[in-house]
Amino acid sequence: MSDTVKLILCGCLGHMGRAVTAAVSSDSRFEILAGVDAREDPSSPFPVHTSFDRIPGKADVIVDFSHHTVLPALCDYAVRTATPAVICTTGHTPEETELMKRTSEKVGIFFSRNMSLGINLLIRLVRQAARTLGEDYDIEIIEKHHNRKLDAPSGTALMIADAVSSEFEDGKDYVYNRQSVRKARDKREIGISSVRGGNIVGEHDVLFCGQNETLTLSHSAASREVFADGALRAAAFMKGRKAGFYTMDDLLGAE
Repeated sequence: MSDTVKLILCGCLGHMGRAVTAAVSSDSRFEILAGVDAREDPSSPFPVHTSFDRIPGKADVIVDFSHHTVLPALCDYAVRTATPAVICTTGHTPEETELMKRTSEKVGIFFSRNMSLGINLLIRLVRQAARTLGEDYDIEIIEKHHNRKLDAPSGTALMIADAVSSEFEDGKDYVYNRQSVRKARDKREIGISSVRGGNIVGEHDVLFCGQNETLTLSHSAASREVFADGALRAAAFMKGRKAGFYTMDDLLGAE
């Protein structure tokens, strides 16, 4: 078996798709066999198709940085060709998330709303902080992204909120806007605030606010390369992987 990981790159002409292409160009462990995007690009270093049905040959892994609405076609192709997939797209509906999980019963699916290893380490630290500090601290999440990002709050902010909520027996309620209701903050709340501006790649701050102190855990992405690198590490992890639903916890635990 070749050590090279052969990829299909979905969303190859977007900002993240181009970041993955650049990362692969300097890493001989990976090869992009074909790309999928809404349009073709004759100047691309690999063939670009507008449909999965037009892809010739067999890849080891699909890497998806497209749009969440592409998921049904991607899952259908993954099952038909027994090709594991690394899904890095955000903004999925509950129905789409359920489709991912059903698909993972037949083929390996790796899903993370953020491919940065640093962010996923931050999430581990956030869980520890939530366990240690408990109900006595108010928790607020502030996420900042570039002015072209469509979804708010970010998928990463929701990952962080879910991680915090899972540490409490009754969970937590997410509050996105405070201007609509005039009342004191409830202990069950996790506040999530979104900032959109300029070319911010991605910044996330998690505040644990007590009576006499505030603990802030932060992560800042300097460039999109960090997400491309994480996606390629996930692709290498998924090559030859059996059916199942995999996350960054599985990848970090394997390293």
